Amino acid sequence: MSTRLRRPSIWRGLLVTAGLVAFQGYLGWSAIGGNFGTESQKLMKADIVDLKVQSAALQAEIDAYRHKVDLFDPKKLDPDILTERARALLSMAQVGDLVIMVDPQTGKLLSGSIMSSTENQSMPKIEAGID
Repeated sequence: MSTRLRRPSIWRGLLVTAGLVAFQGYLGWSAIGGNFGTESQKLMKADIVDLKVQSAALQAEIDAYRHKVDLFDPKKLDPDILTERARALLSMAQVGDLVIMVDPQTGKLLSGSIMSSTENQSMPKIEAGID
């Protein structure tokens, strides 16, 4: 029984070689410009820095809110500060309080405003509150 041997085809060898070269080209592109390549890693590192700055700002804001919440603890609560803040938010004064009008942006006295007592009036409304 005779067996016929085929000669290797040149086209088959060229096709395999071209396929391997194309695959290596894809791997090279992926290493540089792919989703996890060197260029993308530079962008990711820049994003990490931006997110750390944003995280630090948010953490400072969280700490400020925690401090405000901690002030409501009955052991730490100062009744004078609570009364002052309530009056400022409601723009109210009690009889006998001394009222000084202050510009909230500059912290300076408002023009034409002088210190007045609330002895004669019962809880007048303040136009510009402390806040």
